[in-house]
Amino acid sequence: MTSENCIFVRIFNNSLRNTTKISMKLVLAEVITIGDEILYGQITDTNTQWMGVELGKLGIKIIQKTSIGDSESEILRILSEAESRADIVLITGGLGPTKDDITKKTLCKYFDDELVINEDALEFITDFFTKRGRELTEINRLQAAIPSRSTYLANKTGTAPGMWFERNGKVFVSMPGVPHEMKYLMNNEVLPRLKTFFKTPVLYHKVIRTIGLGESFLAEKIADWEDNLPKNIKLAYLPSFGQVRLRLTGFGEDENILREQVEAESAKLIPQISKYVYSQEDEELEKALGKTLKAQGFTLSTAESCTGGYISHLITKIPGSSAYFMGSVVSYSNEAKINVLGVKPETLAEFGAVSEETVKQMAEGVRKVMKTDFGIATSGVAGPDGGTIEKPVGTIWIACASESKTVAMKLTLTQQRETNIIYGSVAALNLLRRMINKEIE
Repeated sequence: MTSENCIFVRIFNNSLRNTTKISMKLVLAEVITIGDEILYGQITDTNTQWMGVELGKLGIKIIQKTSIGDSESEILRILSEAESRADIVLITGGLGPTKDDITKKTLCKYFDDELVINEDALEFITDFFTKRGRELTEINRLQAAIPSRSTYLANKTGTAPGMWFERNGKVFVSMPGVPHEMKYLMNNEVLPRLKTFFKTPVLYHKVIRTIGLGESFLAEKIADWEDNLPKNIKLAYLPSFGQVRLRLTGFGEDENILREQVEAESAKLIPQISKYVYSQEDEELEKALGKTLKAQGFTLSTAESCTGGYISHLITKIPGSSAYFMGSVVSYSNEAKINVLGVKPETLAEFGAVSEETVKQMAEGVRKVMKTDFGIATSGVAGPDGGTIEKPVGTIWIACASESKTVAMKLTLTQQRETNIIYGSVAALNLLRRMINKEIE
């Protein structure tokens, strides 16, 4: 422990066992995911991200995540390393009934323990199979076996129990890797126990969403403000596709005071970057735009070529978007551009589909067809092929049309098709945002 840490003794209630409670200014956690299937890329680990959010609410910080295969020697090595640097070790995976699931046996070896049938676990598993009209085989019965010195954590969503270990003031928890089972155990067993076992600092997060200015330029612009932040408030830059989330995190003991501090610093920051801020909540651009469109009574339609309907997908994944979104035309071919959107054949012949002239007519055309206040359009070379010297892969034109004007913008992006589609869609939505805010004359 560091010099900042302190220890005091407190007795658990009987349901959580008698133990020593550790009080720390910062509690550190490490996550270990076990399973060859993760390393082979056969499944995606979403557990760690979810745990990070939920632990953060308690003032617990994940300092490392390690994914390892079903290897006893590797599990033992990582457990030892994790114990040396973290206060909490959260383990997921390897708790199934088959021979390749070795987590419980390895934990026994690590804690010099042995597996015993836990009667509460056996009763639950027996009932689990009986209610489903299935036979309880010996291999299923053995799922009720847990290390004798561990605390049984009831998993009411599956047959693999959770296990809680304590050693030298540190906590180890083993849970199934199945996401809904892990979440049940975390919400109902693990998080409440951790909250009781550790005295954690209060955390308060404030997220400011920005777009249109890169991370390095943003950092330079607010450098003086960042340098003068109080020691208990930290700033994180989280960039993604032309956007940067600024996350202010305050640490303290009183939530109300902490909130006031963070909001006061936010109030100093916003005027410096107001033209790039689209939300002071942690919400996506399409959601923030939807709120604006709905509040001002505006309607929207889209004409998409290279983005292939991705803008419509972003808009319509927001509940209630039917109040402002009237529809889309995915005009991938020139014929669709001409026959549906009214793009002039001579425009396509002279300038091509990927051009300022064409994308403007697409935006104007869809606005007229759908009878909306705004129309946005995209046309470009998404890649990975199809580019020319004049219009290489990554060349994308976007446009936004209102009753009074039409504005187009050229993007020069990457060689990656998916990146170009996502970035082009986000840029088109941002162009709409700027039009609504009258940032473009």
